[in-house]
Amino acid sequence: MTQRLHLVFGGELKDPSKTAFRDPEDIHIVGMFPNYEKAYNAWKSEAHKTVDNAHMRYFIAHIHRLRDEAIEASPTEELE
Repeated sequence: MTQRLHLVFGGELKDPSKTAFRDPEDIHIVGMFPNYEKAYNAWKSEAHKTVDNAHMRYFIAHIHRLRDEAIEASPTEELE
């Protein structure tokens, strides 16, 4: 069975209409989750905590979409 990992993270944005973080070193990593449902619940919980700050945003990144294991990686992609 394929894992569908999801990363939940967030932080304060420079402009609430865009997605650039004010301070990328201060990004809050909520965690990695094994499915979308758990990631969504974590996202929702964190988003509700910061609802009064229009510049705060949380996101769900679909980690499983970043790489297709069936396609051979370039030499610079695999740093072992």
